[in-house]
Amino acid sequence: MLILDVLSPLLLLSIVLPGYGCWAADIPEDTTAEFSVRLYHQLQVAGGQENIIFSPLSVAVAMGMVELGARGASLGEIRQAVGFSHLLPGVEFSLLQNLTAGLLDDGARYVIRLANSLFLQEGITFNPEFLHLMRKYFRADVETVDFSESAAVADQINTWVENHTESQIRELLSAEDFSSVTRLTLVNAIYFRGSWKNQFRPENTRTFSFSRDDGSEVQTLMMYQQGDFSYGEFSDGSQEAGGVYQVLEMPYEGEDMSMMIVLPRQEVPLATLEPIIKASLLEEWANNVKRQKVEVYLPRFKVEQKIDLRSTLQELGIKKIFTSDADLSAMTDGKDLYIGKAVQKAYLEVTEEGAEGAVGSGMIALTRTLVLYPQVMADHPFFFVIRSRKTGSILFMGRVMTPEVIGLNDNDFDSM
Repeated sequence: MLILDVLSPLLLLSIVLPGYGCWAADIPEDTTAEFSVRLYHQLQVAGGQENIIFSPLSVAVAMGMVELGARGASLGEIRQAVGFSHLLPGVEFSLLQNLTAGLLDDGARYVIRLANSLFLQEGITFNPEFLHLMRKYFRADVETVDFSESAAVADQINTWVENHTESQIRELLSAEDFSSVTRLTLVNAIYFRGSWKNQFRPENTRTFSFSRDDGSEVQTLMMYQQGDFSYGEFSDGSQEAGGVYQVLEMPYEGEDMSMMIVLPRQEVPLATLEPIIKASLLEEWANNVKRQKVEVYLPRFKVEQKIDLRSTLQELGIKKIFTSDADLSAMTDGKDLYIGKAVQKAYLEVTEEGAEGAVGSGMIALTRTLVLYPQVMADHPFFFVIRSRKTGSILFMGRVMTPEVIGLNDNDFDSM
């Protein structure tokens, strides 16, 4: 059974004193989708030839948590950047609440765990209404700690993180992330585990050459199957993306969740396609792929990334909450708080049979010379999203520039 584990991303927000360094179906489909794409483009600019993995949903939820404590211009910047400015004030909290509740369907064939926690400095009085709303909309746990005991606090939060990600994300924080001036830390964790509806057979996996955009090649384990999937070929009409590119949507068991893979032509670098990615295009892909039989060659891949979101969010217009001009007075009676750190860490692994999936040997895969159906040959960089098919909300977004690299062996496609 193919298992996909996505351990998201944790968004940590450490709030310090100034002067010191330190969705449901009700949600319009484009409410946070544009924010998601803008986040991706910022990471793309800074990412060079590296893999990317992050959770737009995790960022939106964490920003919602901060928004509950924000006022004035700080509040306005968050609402504008995330995509809530066209809504009546406060409506977004119910929308986020409904969205996350919709994902936690007891009858779902996948596993999603959303966990939010507040770690407060001992002796600091926080607004009871703020704490009440945090519990109401985000079901956030609230714990008090002494941030001056930085090593103990780091251990406590790291343990919380491990417990909510099946121990896949470890040592996210260190004692250096806290000091006596830290006042509040918000942590948001998302865990997703799903099995393909159409599963790959491990015995069809072979060593294969993956061509990177810099011209180099690496050896990876390529999975193969022929099955019925939603598939389409698209063109940007201007040749900017190299002409026609492929979109494949692969559902997980239950079909409420899916991974969408966007693959340029072999000779076209992914960087040529990335600029055209927009929220409206994501929806166009989802609405126009058609069910048909497709041959799929997909590498096993593992993507892990820790992102400093502070600069990224500032580039998107969320600036004041990171400066001494921040107005987070809905959290406390004073106006002496600002956000000192914003970090997200995500982990994604795709295999045939889970994180430790065995590779079969001795079997012969179908020959590539007998092309009876469209082929999706992901032997070069591709873009992907994992999304809810019911709401369109994007749990994870990223790209694979280099898949899992292995040494050469005899089980490859060279003789085919």
